[in-house]
Amino acid sequence: MADTFRITLGQLNPTVGDIAGNAALARDAWDQGKAAGADLVALPEMFITGYNAQDLVMKPVFRDAALAAIEALAADCADGPALAIGGPLFEDGKLYNAYFICRGGKVASKSLKHHLPNETVFDEVRVFDAGPLGGPYSVGNTRIGSPICEDAWHEDVAETLAETGAEFLLVPNGSPYYRGKFDTRMNHMVARVIETELPLIYLNMVGGQDDQVFDGASFALNPGGALAVQLPAFDSVVAHVDLERGAEGWRVVEGEKATHADEWEQDYRVMVQSLRDYMRKTGFKKVLLGMSGGIDSAIVATIAVDALGAENVRCVMLPSEYTSEESLEDAKACANAIGAHYDFVPISEGRQAITNTLAPLFEGTETDVTEENIQSRLRGLLLMALSNKFGEMLLTTGNKSEVAVGYATIYGDMSGGYNPIKDLYKTRVFETCRWRNENHRDWMMGPAGEVIPDRIITKPPTAELREDQKDSDSLPDYPELDALLELLVDREASIADCVDAGFEKATAERIEHLIYISEYKRFQSAPGARLTPRAFWLDRRYPIANRWRDR
Repeated sequence: MADTFRITLGQLNPTVGDIAGNAALARDAWDQGKAAGADLVALPEMFITGYNAQDLVMKPVFRDAALAAIEALAADCADGPALAIGGPLFEDGKLYNAYFICRGGKVASKSLKHHLPNETVFDEVRVFDAGPLGGPYSVGNTRIGSPICEDAWHEDVAETLAETGAEFLLVPNGSPYYRGKFDTRMNHMVARVIETELPLIYLNMVGGQDDQVFDGASFALNPGGALAVQLPAFDSVVAHVDLERGAEGWRVVEGEKATHADEWEQDYRVMVQSLRDYMRKTGFKKVLLGMSGGIDSAIVATIAVDALGAENVRCVMLPSEYTSEESLEDAKACANAIGAHYDFVPISEGRQAITNTLAPLFEGTETDVTEENIQSRLRGLLLMALSNKFGEMLLTTGNKSEVAVGYATIYGDMSGGYNPIKDLYKTRVFETCRWRNENHRDWMMGPAGEVIPDRIITKPPTAELREDQKDSDSLPDYPELDALLELLVDREASIADCVDAGFEKATAERIEHLIYISEYKRFQSAPGARLTPRAFWLDRRYPIANRWRDR
């Protein structure tokens, strides 16, 4: 029996629906594995279709094309290492999330996902059927067990594989990022290793898909839970992991041990990667955004430059008579610092035309938020016109605090195709700006140094839709607001919980009310990078018409 076993791991970035492109990535990884003398080349969960493909995998012609691509790969990769790749399997009237093991020119065996996640961003119960608990598959004289993603978070699948002869575990994943996710994964995988006394190799994909970013960070553990290999987070990598068999069975040979960045860098990387991949996978090359001189548009512009390069970012200042000289200076200074294109498009003339048009209908009424929203919607109209004319996707710039309480104008500043900071509370926006000014990494396409002028970070936030307006006129100060939102949104806390935490009951009730009545805005808002397990979209789904209030 062989005393060594080499697995080539494809920690790669598939594109949902690009079956041919994903197959080409798999074939390239297989070529590298063959050249390195691998026994097995492994790709992540549902790799051939991209993940998460949602209801697309229920379309018969799509899943048939995916299976045909896997069978073609098997035939093409006959002369060399075995190939393991995830994809959909339709069999006997049931649709499975499957892991295909290709050897000798054909699909030699299949593992079927048993535990289907049905929380947060996952709806696998409505898409797939649960496969039975199965046994290991053979590659040469070695028996391998592959719990698919969620299966490894439960002890029964790994336990069954160990009892039926698996010699080590290879876990293919499509596991998206949220802050602190790696520790959660590691804890579950260490538990499987301790229970089964088998080595475990955890393989995750990378790259952005809509709101989610898969962060890679694949690793290997030896019995007892000792870390043997740690691949980098977020990077596409083809890596070779070796195992050696001794008296006590297989053990992973010590290899690369990449270090993880702190949560500030990881969050920023996610926002950059999500925008970069969203653009690439939807076919857009350039973006534009309204550059107000405020902190939200400054950080979004910086993220855009880091993701796409300065030559692909247009910043547009659209001043009214309420726009301060300070904002004009700050917007231009930030655009210049990041090297983006800067346009100056005053809205006063257009706003006056709209005011004149509406004057007969508004006669006898008081000026109120309606007139403020006209400014925002006129800006949205002009930005969308630029988007249409130049083929540049419009970015929205609302942070999670504003998105939560509806402090944004629908069909105005909410217009756009993507929002990189949708899951970033305002207080974290401030700290993220400071972090970016102090840090630069090779995955950033923008310049190093202070790219966001300090005055943008330190001045009081304002929408500048009326004289002397401040955000604090309408909302609690952001530290208080964000602390309340973390309770009411992220922790699903009650009003009593908020009061126990030291907040005024009336304030908590008001913020809860704003959260509920803003649901219709969020329903129509652009997708954005997911940073937490309670991001607005798939993680948190509330009815629009809703009279519940916690009293």
